[in-house]
Amino acid sequence: MPTQRVIQRARRDRREGKSPSTQAGEFVREQIDRIRAGKHGARSAKQAIAIGLSEARRAGVKLPPSKHASAQTRRKAKQDSAAVGRKPSRKRSQATLKALRRESTTTVSRRALSKQTKTAAKKRSASERSAAARKAVRTKGPAARSAAARKAARTRARKA
Repeated sequence: MPTQRVIQRARRDRREGKSPSTQAGEFVREQIDRIRAGKHGARSAKQAIAIGLSEARRAGVKLPPSKHASAQTRRKAKQDSAAVGRKPSRKRSQATLKALRRESTTTVSRRALSKQTKTAAKKRSASERSAAARKAVRTKGPAARSAAARKAARTRARKA
């Protein structure tokens, strides 16, 4: 169950005109924080992200499944979107949490998330990545844009 603070941050993102994936990012971030705090684990970084996206859909974020998603994932996304405002089953929630508590917490280490991000980025073309960056520029404020430019310069300097 996402915290009220996360739901409020996602709503603020929606008001600012940010994309559904940015809104859902708040839920994914919360899931990663929970795992790092040792509240439960996940089998992989991908699973942690999937849990966050599922929570986002159930909280009302209009997030469609990816273009490359399997039929099973599409069905789950549709089911999550339909469950907006519905109270989750207590028994099922407890069973899910019990199963997740048995999983590892190292799956969301910086290294594991970096590896997941790189493999996800490799599947996208250069033009897709460039278009995503251009879209991000439109919704960032001047301070965030400046910080992103500094970070990019630092990365380039490190690689050189």
